[in-house]
Amino acid sequence: MSNTEKVKGPASYFPSIEAKYGHPIEYWLKQLSAQKQMKHMEMVNWLKQEHGLGHGHANALVAYFRDKETL
Repeated sequence: MSNTEKVKGPASYFPSIEAKYGHPIEYWLKQLSAQKQMKHMEMVNWLKQEHGLGHGHANALVAYFRDKETL
């Protein structure tokens, strides 16, 4: 992917997630890995309740995580 291509999908949220919450995406993926028995919305709600993430950011992380888990 060239630098001129715009990132799409859940990963497009990553720069703002890192800036707002002060952790790299790898940190959040590791947190989700420990919760992988949960369903999608359970993971989203867990991120919101336990880590204070907004719904859009939490949903983007979970969607990305679950997509990578199925590969």
